[in-house]
Amino acid sequence: MQIYYEKDVDIDVLKDKTVAVIGYGSQGMAQARNMAESGLNVIVGLRKGGNSWQTAIDHGMTVMTVEEASKEADVIHILIPDEIQAQVYEESIKDGLKEGDTLSFSHGYNIHFQYIKPPKNVNVTMIAPKGPGSTVRQQYVDGFGVPGLVAVEQDYTGNALQIALAMGQGSGLTRAGVLETTFKEETETDLFGEQAVLCGGATELIKAGFQTLVEAGYQPEVAYFETCHELKLIVDLIYKKGFAGMWHDVSNTAEFGGLSRRDRIITDESRQEMKEILKEIQTGKFTKEWALENQSGRPQLNRMRVIESELEIEKKGKELRKLCGLEK
Repeated sequence: MQIYYEKDVDIDVLKDKTVAVIGYGSQGMAQARNMAESGLNVIVGLRKGGNSWQTAIDHGMTVMTVEEASKEADVIHILIPDEIQAQVYEESIKDGLKEGDTLSFSHGYNIHFQYIKPPKNVNVTMIAPKGPGSTVRQQYVDGFGVPGLVAVEQDYTGNALQIALAMGQGSGLTRAGVLETTFKEETETDLFGEQAVLCGGATELIKAGFQTLVEAGYQPEVAYFETCHELKLIVDLIYKKGFAGMWHDVSNTAEFGGLSRRDRIITDESRQEMKEILKEIQTGKFTKEWALENQSGRPQLNRMRVIESELEIEKKGKELRKLCGLEK
């Protein structure tokens, strides 16, 4: 395992280069501002007149169209949503690439699954913060940074890794440490984590626990606190202290009950389904499904969003979050 820190970075590798951040959402805003404040020459490429155009200007950024920024820059860092990257690349970025440029990403999706096929005479790199944009920005402002991942898919100039690491230093990532990986590993593990654990698995577990208590006659407010609200407290303990630290900090009753019954929730069948989900990611089945979903106007996603918004736990949670001062 190779981890890079501040001492491992040649920041001068970007001294005379221009970095174009394409997109100014959560990650784009954070990384562009951090790199600019670190002394890198940063411009932002956006759709003319888009929602983020004036915001970026208000933050003191130099703003151009995507086409203009791609032609101007030596490093093009693409931070727009996965599902539109290939189209934007073909229409607005590809023709602006020059020999020796660096095409950079914070997620390997479009390169690994070959929706974007760069020319052979450019670098293809990844520098990926392991945290949401708001955290990337706040940690930098506070004098620290979130950890990150770095990968090189194509090293045309011979110093692609140092270019990516210099961008990571500009965003504050090397203050915490940057782990070397590959586009394949980052993409497949990221998708799996989202689907099976962090987003899909966690929400389904919370929902099932809430429904079990409510159907048994318990108050939905109490059920929400016990299955959703307190989850953050447990996750925070695991984040800071690991499993052992969490078990140490909860009651003996909670520890015995959790350890003795958890494998009745995550069963062999559940683990087999996790393997199936991973296989669908590895073979490209999921990416094809997502591409078709976007091509048809996202009917399934839109339907699932409506169903999710109408869940009792969502309605009750909104009331209780207001009560706790967590939501207006």
